[in-house]
Amino acid sequence: MIQPDVNKAYLFELLGELKDMPRDEVLRTAETESDGRSVRISDGPGYVVVSVPEECVDGINDRLALTHMMGEFLGSFEADDLSSVEGMTLPEGSFAIRYRRFGGMSPDVDSQKLIRRIGDILSKHNDVDLKHPDVVVRMLISDRIHLYLERKAFDADLLRERKVSERPFFSPISLHPKYARALINLTGVKRGGTVLDPFCGTGGIVIEAASMGMKAVASDFDPEMVAGTRENMEFYNLPLADFEVIDISDIPDRFHDIDAVACDPPYGRSTKTGGENIDSIYARALKAFPGVLTENGKAGVVLPHVFQTGDMRLDAVYVQFVHGTLSRHYHIFGRN
Repeated sequence: MIQPDVNKAYLFELLGELKDMPRDEVLRTAETESDGRSVRISDGPGYVVVSVPEECVDGINDRLALTHMMGEFLGSFEADDLSSVEGMTLPEGSFAIRYRRFGGMSPDVDSQKLIRRIGDILSKHNDVDLKHPDVVVRMLISDRIHLYLERKAFDADLLRERKVSERPFFSPISLHPKYARALINLTGVKRGGTVLDPFCGTGGIVIEAASMGMKAVASDFDPEMVAGTRENMEFYNLPLADFEVIDISDIPDRFHDIDAVACDPPYGRSTKTGGENIDSIYARALKAFPGVLTENGKAGVVLPHVFQTGDMRLDAVYVQFVHGTLSRHYHIFGRN
């Protein structure tokens, strides 16, 4: 059984998409918000358990975009061995058990029977109240059975007010806010750090950066995009720290000490590429990024295929199928 210090261990129940990206968003954000004091305890299909200082938890939760729910970790065990549940202690008050089965896993586990068995054990010290419990015990059925005390449920539509179609200036091919936010988090940029989107488009990435307390900087070679980004930032009453109409190759002459670059460059489906081959644009971008980034700065870049050059080190790629032949590849680059 996995039974770390329950005062420090938290289970993050992940969205079932993009494979490792939700897990890595939690790990990177926990590391960032705790100044490196987080420790990964375990992970598996649909979850990750992380030990972090209590005072850092709210800061982590405020940033996450690809997490379904989280709470104080109680333990993990096999469905046919509940001996470890005997030693679990709940806070004072009544409780109820809610469950979720991740991705149809462990189909042989009878969830209702298991809830009754666990409930019988926990009710020796706490009363059951199915309608208005003081404490909700969450049971995740995955590779094993995982129990945790619910602390925060993430609203799947939490970012709906900033979705593309709600902005006064928008493009239908823009990233959904949750993916823009996750991309930023995966760079490891801290609150108060500076995030540059040099392909700002309609401003979706800088909107999320500013909403997380970062200094948002936007640029694009198209004046209409920069103007539209400024309009959207004003619409949401978010500060834009700096902006410029500039070609990607020239950004090192204009911007310095950038903590993270996060961008979703054109895929070549629109006319806003100036007629240049998209791979040429990507190569010029990766050549320019080291010139604006701080020593430990990273770049999160969304591209239609895996792309590498000798100008930056590729640390991770996450693939998202969109439709037809289009897939988004979320790259995380570090400086060589």
